[in-house]
Amino acid sequence: MQKPTAMKFDVQEFLTLTFTLFAVIDIVGSIPMLISIKQKMGGLNSWKVTLISGGLMVLFFFLGKPFLDLLGVDVKSFAVAGSIVIFILGLEMILGIEFFKPDKGTPSGTVVPIAFPLIAGSGTLTTIMSLKATFESANKNEYMILFAILINLVFIYLVLRSLNLIERVLGKAGLLAVRKFFGVILLAIAVKIFASNASGLIK
Repeated sequence: MQKPTAMKFDVQEFLTLTFTLFAVIDIVGSIPMLISIKQKMGGLNSWKVTLISGGLMVLFFFLGKPFLDLLGVDVKSFAVAGSIVIFILGLEMILGIEFFKPDKGTPSGTVVPIAFPLIAGSGTLTTIMSLKATFESANKNEYMILFAILINLVFIYLVLRSLNLIERVLGKAGLLAVRKFFGVILLAIAVKIFASNASGLIK
């Protein structure tokens, strides 16, 4: 009789998920880099980039748990590890320090480095798996995460289609302010995920 509770759609939870993924993906903070790549390539296939990014996110949503089982890692341990990654990503955004170094000499293209790792990078994929692990352990409707991914993909597509306009409207200072704001949000989310899962590991 717990199935109906698990499948309940919580609007507030959904909004939190959507903003969490939005903060991790950081598509707004990536605009300067995206513009640079677009200029080098002479264009950008927004639709293709969005589809590939979404495919990677959905793939990790469904296959993340079996992959963890194969490695012998429980969901709570992964959620705690994921919260640490999210915390570091938040520090990157606030302090402007690069902890996760991209590979040098990576060719520009639709898949690399735009779809992966710029949009659906390790931080995004880890967050999706961590959120699903947290939802499963709390017996919540984890399919809300898929809807949150879909909303973010729509936003990603719109941003990719409007890169030059967004840069003109926000300016460099505006983009920096948005990036730091979402960095603080990421820190808070990381602490919440850590607190809700770490207690089950410490005995």
